This record gives sequence, structure tokens and C-alpha cells, in this order.
Amino acid sequence: MQTVKMYTTAVCPYCIRAKQILKSKGVEQIEEIRIDTNPEARQRMMEITGRRTVPQIFIGETHVGGHDELLALDGRGELVPLLGAA
Repeated sequence: MQTVKMYTTAVCPYCIRAKQILKSKGVEQIEEIRIDTNPEARQRMMEITGRRTVPQIFIGETHVGGHDELLALDGRGELVPLLGAA
């Protein structure tokens, strides 16, 4: 299974829901990077993604985007294959 990294904040409901979706697909570990407690991480996230909002989700080297993009990926049946790609 691919590694999953997610930029989050403590109280973001979309972050919580994205984690639930990923776990329901078999993801056991998510590398969570809290941008609310780490300004350098927020800056890095914005440089990498060009976005300011969370969550920002990476599966392997692929930037999925946020919660809505994760849902769309799942709706197209592309999430599980992406998670399983090596």
C-alpha cells in the first residue's frame, strides 16, 4: 500500500472525514502534518500545492488535493487502485 501524507489542523471537519474515508479503504497509517501548530509546515504545504486549505492529501507521490477531490477519486473508482499502486 502507498504511503499517505495529509496536511491537517486539529479541528478541521474535512480532515477528520478524509481520514475516515482513507481508513475505510484499508489505510492503517497516515502521516499527519499539523499546520496549525507548525508555521513552517503551512508554508511548505502552500509551496508544494499552491493551496492554503486543509486537508491536502498525498498518496505516494500523487497530490490528490482536498476532501472533495478525495471523494471524487473514490467516486470514479480510482482511490483503491491508487492506494494499492507500488
